[in-house]
Amino acid sequence: MASDSALNAICRDCGTPAAAESEPCARCGARALVSHPELFDLSIAHLDCDAFYAAIEKRDDPSLADRPVIVGGGVRGVVSTACYVARTYGVRSAMPMFKALKACPDAVVIKPNMTKYADAGRAIRDMMRELTPLVEPLSIDEAFMDLSGTERLHGASPAEMMVRLQRRIEREIGVTASVGLSHNKFLAKVASDLDKPRGFSVIGREETTAFLASLPITAIWGVGRAMAEKLEGDGLKTVGQLQTMDAGDLAKRYGELGLRLARLSRGDDARAVKPERETKSVSSETTFNSDISDIQWLEDILWELCEKVSARMKASGFEGRVITLKIKSHDFRTVTRRVTLEAPTNLARLAFAAAKRMLYEAAPGNAWRLIGVGFSGLSPDGAHPVQDLFGDETARLAAQEHAIDAIRERFGKDSIGAGRSLRSRKR
Repeated sequence: MASDSALNAICRDCGTPAAAESEPCARCGARALVSHPELFDLSIAHLDCDAFYAAIEKRDDPSLADRPVIVGGGVRGVVSTACYVARTYGVRSAMPMFKALKACPDAVVIKPNMTKYADAGRAIRDMMRELTPLVEPLSIDEAFMDLSGTERLHGASPAEMMVRLQRRIEREIGVTASVGLSHNKFLAKVASDLDKPRGFSVIGREETTAFLASLPITAIWGVGRAMAEKLEGDGLKTVGQLQTMDAGDLAKRYGELGLRLARLSRGDDARAVKPERETKSVSSETTFNSDISDIQWLEDILWELCEKVSARMKASGFEGRVITLKIKSHDFRTVTRRVTLEAPTNLARLAFAAAKRMLYEAAPGNAWRLIGVGFSGLSPDGAHPVQDLFGDETARLAAQEHAIDAIRERFGKDSIGAGRSLRSRKR
C-alpha cells in the first residue's frame, strides 16, 4: 500500500510505488514510471481497450502483428475498428470502407466476430468487478470504475490496482488497455484518451481548470462535429474560452447544452459511477457490398440477422415485446417499421415472422444497401413463462430453438441450421 507521502509515482511494468525521481524502477529496472502529485489520492478510473476488435484479431493471428488491420463490413460497409498501424494511414472508425481502402489499400479487412469480442469483453469486465462492484460499462471494451474505499480491501491504492489490471488484461486476454485516473468521470475519460495505446494518464484536482483550458472544444464529452462547427462559428474553439463565459449566457445561447458546457469546461462533474446501465434494445444489421432488390435474398439475410440477435438476447437473459425492421436504400433513405407482439420473446423464428411481414410491406420495388432487425421493450427472460409444451405453439418453438442452441454450443455454430441459412451462404 502506498502510504509514504514521498511516493508519487508507480512503475507501469511491475506496479511498484516509487518516488518520481527514482527512474529506472528500483525493483525491476524498467523505465516505465508514471508520476503525479495526486497519484495515490484519486479513485475514479476509465479503462478503454486499445483498438479492441483489431487487437483481438491480431492476438489470434500473429502474422497480422505488424500489418494494417481493419475490422468492418465489405466494400459498402464502414470501419468498426482500425488498428494503430492502419490509423497512421488516416483510417478511422465509422469511415466508409471504400475511403478506408483508398487510404490504406494494403489493409487486411476482417469481418467482425462479435461473439469472440463479447467473450473477451466479459472476461475483462469480470476482472474489473473483482476490484470494485462500482463498474459502469460504456461499451464492450470500456468502463468507468469507482475504487473509493477499496484500498484497505486490496492492500493497494486505486492507482496500483489499475496498473495491475492493465498487466492482467495484457497477460490473460492478450490485448492492451489505456487508463485515465482522476476525481470524476469526465476527467477520467479525458485522461484515458491522452496516451494511447497502453497509456496511463492522470488529471488531478489542483490542475483541473488549467489543464482543460488549452484543450480544443471537442474534448468535452458530447461535442461532436456539428456542434463543434456551431461553437467555432461563434468564436469558441478552446475549453479555456468557455471557462471565461457566464453559465447563464451559455444557457441562453445553447440551452441545456450550454449549462453542461459551463460545468464540464471547469471540470465539474458530479455524476456517480453507476454499476447498472439499462439495456433498452438489442439489434443487428448488415451493409451489402452491392444493392439488393431480390426480396427472397433479403428474406434470407433477415433470417440470419434474427438468429444472431436472438442468440444475443438469450445470452443476455432478455426477452423483447417490440420487433423493429430497418432498411436503407441506395440513396441513404432509411425506412423503419415496428410491431408490438402479444407477449415478449427472444426466439429467432418469432422475430423473423414479425420482421418478414414488415419486409414484404416496405421493401418491394426498391434496391437496398442495408438491413437490420432488433428487439426492444425488454424484460428479464422468464418473466413471462410459456405454457405447457403440448398446448402452446410458442412453447414448442422455444423447445426446438433451445435444442438447436444446445447442439451448436456442443458442436459449433455451423453444426445445425435452417435450410434458408444454407441457401443464403451459397449466394
